[in-house]
Amino acid sequence: MKSGNIFTFQQPQRTVHGTIELLRRSTAYFIAPDIWPPNSPDLNPVDCAIWSIMQQHVYQTRVHDIDELRQRLITVSCGLEQRAVDDAIDQWQRNVVC
Repeated sequence: MKSGNIFTFQQPQRTVHGTIELLRRSTAYFIAPDIWPPNSPDLNPVDCAIWSIMQQHVYQTRVHDIDELRQRLITVSCGLEQRAVDDAIDQWQRNVVC
């Protein structure tokens, strides 16, 4: 998520502990997963579906530092095909009970 020139990076709690430690050491405003609200309005099923796609690409090889992680996230998000977003939305809509 980007607000002005500030990036907010949220990673699922089930992630690798090394990444969390890297972010704690390297990021002044890092919010640890253990204090995220369980029903955060910033996270929804579509976000989770898109993140899993991005995660596959970002973590194909080891991330060495926060700058590399940031660049990979930007590169992957810019290259994300609209079809992947549409599919995630369609899947979510099929699961909504009216």
